[in-house]
Amino acid sequence: MTRPISVADLQALKGRRQILTMHVDNAKEAAAATEAGLEVFTCEADEQLPQIRSAAPRTFIQAAHRQGELHDGSSAIKEGFRALELGASCVYFAGSLRLVEAMAKEGIPVTGHVGLVPRWSTWTNHRSVGKTPEEAADIYRRVKEYERAGAWAVEMEVVPVDVARWITESTPLLTLGMGCGSACDAQYLFSCDVLGTATSRMPRHGKQYANLAAEEARLQQLRVDAFQAFADDVRSGGYPERRHEVHVDPGVVDAAKRLLS
Repeated sequence: MTRPISVADLQALKGRRQILTMHVDNAKEAAAATEAGLEVFTCEADEQLPQIRSAAPRTFIQAAHRQGELHDGSSAIKEGFRALELGASCVYFAGSLRLVEAMAKEGIPVTGHVGLVPRWSTWTNHRSVGKTPEEAADIYRRVKEYERAGAWAVEMEVVPVDVARWITESTPLLTLGMGCGSACDAQYLFSCDVLGTATSRMPRHGKQYANLAAEEARLQQLRVDAFQAFADDVRSGGYPERRHEVHVDPGVVDAAKRLLS
């Protein structure tokens, strides 16, 4: 299949196999993840989005907005369509259900967010959400509210496996699981954890598959060493050598002076 992956394509995979999902930060990561066969990206709805789309023409891309950018129905619809024009496949939005509904009514696919929502962690702290019957029931209700609002999918973050499985089996929405074991329809991680570039502590559900931070530090030292060698070479007279220069017969300069006089 060469056309872009659609909502319908992903919905058809529900209950059949886990969908591979990654938060990517730039076009290089998008190109690498595409080559590796990942099907869904999440990224910010900013200047990187068109570059990410160009690097991943088939991938399903969820574009997230900074908190507060979508504050009423009009801004939600405007920003939602802007994200689609920049190359997004859908809008990722952890916010008011009335704004989800406003976008969905205009045909903009919206992904919601339940469980640990970092933007709302002041209410819960950064922890697993859904360990008590009350919290599990609240997550279930929230997913059902997303259904009624017209969302097509919902990220489920750091929800206990049994709760995540129960809700995934109880909703037609695609569930994108982060820290939910293998209970959800998609397996979702951040590229910074996978690549080893994160500056914060690795979350329990994270797994590092490369150490790009160490490699980048090595490359940075190579840059410093090369620039230092250049500076030393200039100071000592070692650069430039004659092979780096262009010369003419001495008579050329004499002739130029005669022309000027």
